Amino acid sequence: MEKKWWLQGIKVLLLLSFIVPMLAACAISDTVKEQYPLESVNGSGSSTSYVYRAENQTVPEVATQLIEKKKPQEKSKESTDRMFLVYSDEIIHIQQAPDAPEDTLIEVDSKEYVRQNYNMSFLEGYLLASLIGDLFDNGRYGNGGYRGYSSKDVYKPQGTYRKPSDQDVKKAPPMTVDRTGTIFKRSKNADSTVMGGKKGSSGSSSGSKGTIITGDKKGSSGKKGTVFTKPKKTYPKVRSGSGRISRRR
Repeated sequence: MEKKWWLQGIKVLLLLSFIVPMLAACAISDTVKEQYPLESVNGSGSSTSYVYRAENQTVPEVATQLIEKKKPQEKSKESTDRMFLVYSDEIIHIQQAPDAPEDTLIEVDSKEYVRQNYNMSFLEGYLLASLIGDLFDNGRYGNGGYRGYSSKDVYKPQGTYRKPSDQDVKKAPPMTVDRTGTIFKRSKNADSTVMGGKKGSSGSSSGSKGTIITGDKKGSSGKKGTVFTKPKKTYPKVRSGSGRISRRR
């Protein structure tokens, strides 16, 4: 009994050893793009910025939801205006939407995008100086004037934001995608299924019975063979006769 318990414990530990690294490897951007629609894109390659919209949610509410999904390396103080979440490869800039204050914009920036566009002094009001120093290589970068998507028209980044193209959507697909489909229900009537017959554009039966042709076009017997044929009514032959039973002595 004790040996069986140990085996079960080892199995659980092995399972956790596989699951935990997989969860840790999941990027926070995957969580964002699964929950919110993509609104705007800027940059390419290793320097990218994707902007999503969370309707009828405040900045602290969105930040809390993302933190619950994956704990950041650092987060800024709670604010209704803007907040930052710092992860290993990405920085999430959560900001109130200027066109709809009841909405929140979620800007997912690669660290390279932050280096090339943001200003160090701007981020010093939100993040630790040591982290900013490492991010901008102690002043080598961080001379841009960008301050986030909500103020992109005033503090312009390198390049311009654009509506997501089909390729952008494939890279970072939004959750709200219009899809259409067809459900086929198998008919209870066997004759409604076409076998070898013509089908309509939707794949449904054209209403005629299908046939299977054996041999050449008319078959070896010169007749078409149908899929469903009535069984022949045959009766067993009855033989009359007489016999006797002898008793073994």
